[in-house]
Amino acid sequence: MTIHAQVLLFDNDGTLVSSLESVQRCWTRWAVEYGITAEEFGRIELHGRPAVEIAADLLPAHVVPEAVARIEDLEVEDVPNGGAIPLPGTLDLLGALPADRWAVVTSATRRLAEARLAAAGILPKTLVAADDITRGKPDPEPYLLAARALGVDPAHCVVFEDAPAGLQAGRAAGMTTVALATTHQAHELTADLVVGDLSALSVLATEAGLEISTRS
Repeated sequence: MTIHAQVLLFDNDGTLVSSLESVQRCWTRWAVEYGITAEEFGRIELHGRPAVEIAADLLPAHVVPEAVARIEDLEVEDVPNGGAIPLPGTLDLLGALPADRWAVVTSATRRLAEARLAAAGILPKTLVAADDITRGKPDPEPYLLAARALGVDPAHCVVFEDAPAGLQAGRAAGMTTVALATTHQAHELTADLVVGDLSALSVLATEAGLEISTRS
């Protein structure tokens, strides 16, 4: 299968880098600090959502700003402890792309995203983070903002995501979606193409655009 596009838009955590253990470690500690029970915490979907939305689901409104600042500190501090490891195929695929043909679109704050990306050796020219948006995934706003930043029609963008919320955002933005089964089972992911991780794909940059193909 070959997909044609002008630009590629990548989620970060679970798509480009592995941070799941760090996320669980930090958020579990955070929940204990704020007196959130295991039952309450277990009902919340952590992955692929902005911290402010997660905190708002669990805490009174007046506590949320302080709580969001706390989880950001915990996660940034955890980055050197293996909090951001490139997933298979990430560096090879990004290395084949011109800098102005791709962006990272993450639900993390800019401070946390930049820390994780730098630790993984990834330096995007364009980054859309939680600080830049008013509505997080599954709303299409983050991906539409990235398309505008790169000057490309959403129909010519391909979204790479590991989380259902991110894939829903990509579809709502009118973009082609590629799901990576790195944090969810393949049957849980709805996309135009589902692969194990980025090592299953190759990309060719031409004057006409980008060609993404599955490796045989």
